[in-house]
Amino acid sequence: MRMMLVGAGAVGESMVKILQWRDPRGEWLEYVLVCDFDAARARQVVDMLHGDDRFTAGQVDATDTEKIAAMAREHAIDFIMDAAPPFASNHIFDAAFAAGANYGSMGTWSVPMEHPAYGTGIENSYTEPMTKYNFDRHEAWREQGNMAVICMGIDPGVVNVFAKYAATELLDELTEVHVKDGGNLTIPGADPDDITFGFNVWTVLDEVMNPNVEYDADRGGFVVEPAFAGKETFDMPEGVGKNTLVKVEHEEVVTMARYLKQYGLKRATFKISLDENLITALKVLDKLGLRSLHPVHVDDADVIPRDVVAACAPQPKDIGEEMEGKMLVGVHCIGKKDGKHKEYFLYQPFDNQESMRKWHNQAVTAQTGFGAALSIELIGRGIWKDAGVFSPEYFDPKPYLRLMEESQYPYRILELK
Repeated sequence: MRMMLVGAGAVGESMVKILQWRDPRGEWLEYVLVCDFDAARARQVVDMLHGDDRFTAGQVDATDTEKIAAMAREHAIDFIMDAAPPFASNHIFDAAFAAGANYGSMGTWSVPMEHPAYGTGIENSYTEPMTKYNFDRHEAWREQGNMAVICMGIDPGVVNVFAKYAATELLDELTEVHVKDGGNLTIPGADPDDITFGFNVWTVLDEVMNPNVEYDADRGGFVVEPAFAGKETFDMPEGVGKNTLVKVEHEEVVTMARYLKQYGLKRATFKISLDENLITALKVLDKLGLRSLHPVHVDDADVIPRDVVAACAPQPKDIGEEMEGKMLVGVHCIGKKDGKHKEYFLYQPFDNQESMRKWHNQAVTAQTGFGAALSIELIGRGIWKDAGVFSPEYFDPKPYLRLMEESQYPYRILELK
């Protein structure tokens, strides 16, 4: 595999460290061009890899489709990994197609309406629903003979694999899938008013504040509600404890509905645990119009409000050593086996202090990077192989779980009730 990484942020950094560790002798990972809008940041990440000449740095604007495609051709790239902010994802996806390369991502871009209708029908609240841009181009990718795999992180990503495993190996009928993203990360001694963005600031501003979406076949398909709906308390295992979760917009509800209906799926949700300070801050930013992508004229300059927020907010790559605790991401699967009601919680725990010791990256980003790196390995080794646009549920889940075991990226299967 000759890979181009577009986006050298904290997750991209984690990803290439893990890829190097997984294939130190270059048995399937031949070359990686690490690119970022900030050339110095790309070089910084390459320098972390201790002189491994398979890794080189480049500069590119992630929204410049033609430039990305040209660089891919120049470096004979056969796989482009998208680790850029979501607003760039369609450009990178199209660049991969133009270059005749395979493509991977950890998420997709969506555009909510200014005045969502809410209720049944995702198309009534979004001008561009998540994953639609990608799946609408499945036939074109299939005809060209290239493969795009979207949603390859932890969630979406690992949880999609878990849901497919539950459908094919644990249950005769899978009726409900509920993704739960939580943990017990804390910063001892932190100011009680501090606000922490554990993930890419742009991503948080989008997926948390966008109208949330769930899949409910009995209610007519996709159901859209305002941000922070569906609050519940869930007792996380591994000593993580009770998490208060809310629904947010996330690709799993769409991809699982696409691939798991054949196993009886009737309902899918995604919920995440959010710090109360962050919730308050996001609500204030939204009400003040600071999530906006429309330029505002200030004195002699035009500024995009969201760019200002993203620049001023604490960056995930700069948070880590001071945090204690775990991330825990899993999927609650409900269905039947041998005619009996069954419930399982399949999850992946990731300890922050261990992550800092081993990867020098905080748990939120390293957990995501690890999930993506294993998917890339399956593509690089030709285990995930097809033509078209897919998400992880399309593939046999067992090879991925074997890689998790082999790489000590632990997972657990807990039977509930």
